[in-house]
Amino acid sequence: MWRGVVGRLLRSGGAGGPRAASGSAVAQLRRRLESELEDIRGAGTWKSERIIASRQGPHLRLAGGGAGILNFCANNYLGLSSHPEVIRAAVEALEKFGAGLSSVRFICGTQSIHKDLEEKISHFHQREDAILYASCFDANAGIFEALLTPEDAVLSDELNHASIIDGIRLCKANKYRYKHMDMQDLEVKLQEAQKHRLRLVATDGAFSMDGDIAPLREICQLAQKYDALVFIDECHATGFLGPNGRGTDELLGVMDKVTIINSTLGKALGGAAGGYTTGPKPLIDLLRQRSRPYLFSNSLPPAVVGCASKALDLLMESNAIAQSMAAKTQRFRSKMTAAGFTISGKDHPICPVMLGDARLAAVMAEDMLNRGIYVIGFSYPVVPKGKARIRVQISAVHSDEDIDRCVEAFTEVGQKHGALH
Repeated sequence: MWRGVVGRLLRSGGAGGPRAASGSAVAQLRRRLESELEDIRGAGTWKSERIIASRQGPHLRLAGGGAGILNFCANNYLGLSSHPEVIRAAVEALEKFGAGLSSVRFICGTQSIHKDLEEKISHFHQREDAILYASCFDANAGIFEALLTPEDAVLSDELNHASIIDGIRLCKANKYRYKHMDMQDLEVKLQEAQKHRLRLVATDGAFSMDGDIAPLREICQLAQKYDALVFIDECHATGFLGPNGRGTDELLGVMDKVTIINSTLGKALGGAAGGYTTGPKPLIDLLRQRSRPYLFSNSLPPAVVGCASKALDLLMESNAIAQSMAAKTQRFRSKMTAAGFTISGKDHPICPVMLGDARLAAVMAEDMLNRGIYVIGFSYPVVPKGKARIRVQISAVHSDEDIDRCVEAFTEVGQKHGALH
């Protein structure tokens, strides 16, 4: 019904006012938007959304009858999004605490489970305190503006996640961008930034598009040399990197040298939604007072809090699930390399199959689906032009047979399209 109403309003020029002028403006807008959309289609970078008719997991059913599909593109690293204990915890939280708070945290939106989860997060990361957000995008949007002033400087890896880039744009600090994981360039930028009061180096712990891991040891050494702080986004590390799944700072032995961690509850830790910042208590206290995404967004729903809390419990009880990732990741990477594909990154379950051409990536992804493998082609503007790829993501709940079937399908499709070296 609403679509029909909106369509009639657009065709008629709106609900009121000068119809001719308004109609002309709407027609001009339509032409411009349709032209831009046609350009996207023509470039082969159109992003379609496939509709899933089942739970998230290694095996999916798609709307329209696609059953028995192997899923290799979710951030469900530990397979906890469909774990029975995680689901049961969500149901219990929903029944006890309701569907939502209808409020922001400081008005009447803080429940005991929010405080319990924040305490659990800070304990897991061995930090002083933590604060919850609706997403890690919100956490990244909220921290730089609240923390940094025009007297300060932020130094950002050029391939940081879009949410870090957008968060930095919102702040008034002096901005420096260093070449991707280039420590020589970072040192030059740190030298240039010495004139500022506070210096913050911001980097992804694990880079989501390329599957590579930031050189945190070297970053922390430079930060110490030039009296800077270190911030890391751990969305693609929390839960499975490091001996106990605490992330890249644990993996590389610098937990005591990283000041601030932002991460997500929407990937390895239950897969629902939510993000957080953890670090020094005065920082967390300041974010509760000044972070706009926190102050002006509804509280995290109880069911989401229940999911994440149980996921952290499972992770802290045993690191067996997290440790199973390494062998499965190595199996896929080695078999794909042997087949003639170039796989970006190293030792990370994000395994980008580099193809270069956007149209090739899209066509190959569709052919993979026809063979029962759900993967997605990534192209500009998600990745740089000429760097199109199919990003494969390994999960702890993939079997060896699942991985081998995926490699076989890639090999068939790669041979068909001349993508093998």
